[in-house]
Amino acid sequence: MASIYIDETAGSDETGKGTQEQPYQTLAFALYSHSDALLLIRKDPNSEYEEPTQSALKKAKKGADGIEKKRKKAEELAERDAQQKKEERERREKVLEESKKIVLEEDSSLPAATKSKIVNLAELRGKRVRVSGWVHRLRDQKGIIFIVLRDGTGYLQCVLSGLTAQTYSALTLTIESTVELVGTLQPVPEGKTAPGGHELSVDFWQVLGAAPGGDDAFTNRLNEKSDPSILADLRHLVLRGETASAVLKLRAALLNAFRDALVSHDLIEVTPPCLVQTQVEGGATLFKLDYYGQPTFLTQSSQLYLETCLPALGDVFCVQESFRAENSHTRRHLSEYTHLEAELAFIKFEDLMDHIESIICETVDRLLANPRTAALIQQLNPGFTAPVRPFMRLSYVDAIKWLNEHSIQHEAEDAEGNVIKNDDGTSKMVDHVVGDDIAEAAERRMTDILGCPIFLHGFPAELKAFYMKKVPGAGADGHVFTESCDLLMPGVGEIVGGSMRISDMDELFAAYKREGIDPSPYYWFTDQRKYGTCEHGGYGLGVERFLAWLANRYTVRECSLYPRWPGRATP
Repeated sequence: MASIYIDETAGSDETGKGTQEQPYQTLAFALYSHSDALLLIRKDPNSEYEEPTQSALKKAKKGADGIEKKRKKAEELAERDAQQKKEERERREKVLEESKKIVLEEDSSLPAATKSKIVNLAELRGKRVRVSGWVHRLRDQKGIIFIVLRDGTGYLQCVLSGLTAQTYSALTLTIESTVELVGTLQPVPEGKTAPGGHELSVDFWQVLGAAPGGDDAFTNRLNEKSDPSILADLRHLVLRGETASAVLKLRAALLNAFRDALVSHDLIEVTPPCLVQTQVEGGATLFKLDYYGQPTFLTQSSQLYLETCLPALGDVFCVQESFRAENSHTRRHLSEYTHLEAELAFIKFEDLMDHIESIICETVDRLLANPRTAALIQQLNPGFTAPVRPFMRLSYVDAIKWLNEHSIQHEAEDAEGNVIKNDDGTSKMVDHVVGDDIAEAAERRMTDILGCPIFLHGFPAELKAFYMKKVPGAGADGHVFTESCDLLMPGVGEIVGGSMRISDMDELFAAYKREGIDPSPYYWFTDQRKYGTCEHGGYGLGVERFLAWLANRYTVRECSLYPRWPGRATP
């Protein structure tokens, strides 16, 4: 006779097998599972196995009977559930089969329907309208089907009842299917809410393109718990969500507002090339490609071309893609980003910062003055308020002092730029000194503590691009500083970088030499100093960073249609 083991402390009725290595926990379960076996039991692993007493067996018998009753009840419930599911399936199949006999036809005796986008429906209340779009949400409530329709311009609640809710198409409708709906637009009943304050009572509709259900249903491919890598792969589907689409709508409005503000300041928009043979922000971040046998690069900035426009067009700007081959995975870096750049002639450094401040504030004011874009900002960034003018202006040298006074340090590096480690493996942290390139983390922490827009200005020449104008004379510790500025915003950090440009040709040639740049390919840029030079300056604004600040997005990747970062060039 086989022996079955029970350990009341270390055993398990769920995972045990009744062996000495994997004993059961209760005598009742062992007796239920092995009624004719030799049962051996112990209190804990330190005790010896013994045969149970008669009283223990009697008590266990009652427990085993209880387990059997529960098993039978569970089987009965499972059988009943299976029967109910079978009956429900058969009922639905019958209903579906009957629904195929129902054919909807548009009633020609009704008033002709006006075709409209959802955004324009408010003026058509009480009238019959025709709308098309995607099924954003879907709910069946006691034979009445509620659809939230999306067409890109807005959302509309639509109600299907009677025959319109009984067709085969209605009973098999899935989220993200495209449909055409016709009916009367009515204000929602008092006490109820719906997008736009109205809903469509449908009298005719049709499916234009059915989306799959089952395992391939939209909500199975994509939901709020999806991994970030899945979200990136399915960016084309993520865009259909309310938040992602709201960000892109705000982005479009933002670009329009920027253009309006810039044009109001008498700037003209131009479109510089993306394929270039010169560098602007250093050769290390250039994407190189072969252009009909010539070495060419994707542009880092359109600034040099904008400068050439000043004598012909006056102050100019562009909205252009820029490309930086930085192997950076921070939440504010992209390999391809939208660069809003401007160049202005006959200005001083203070004029440049005043101009940037004006454009930023006037753009935000335009967005907040428009009810539609103000609603988008409120949706994405509740409680947003326009920045207060004037912006704080903090010199680079004073920023170094501020960081040290507030014990905000940075990682120490050796001569090769490698981070120095402590004995315990952590990074060695040191105070900032003049000449340091203030790290992103320290810069952002300072901005968040101060809690307002900051013009950080007057950077050392060795930290900035070759074309930036220098402040006459040497400064602290022998450093030469530039008439340059970064605009920092809380939560994001730098969103604008600008400077006065070198206007003297000899000084520009000296800058070429210092940076090891062959001036030959820059002849067209150098000529701006040869044929009527003037004091001028400009700036570049990262649209995605500005939008991340405006819409309170964690990363700039949310602010691009199809973001590109190292390792990501799909979809």
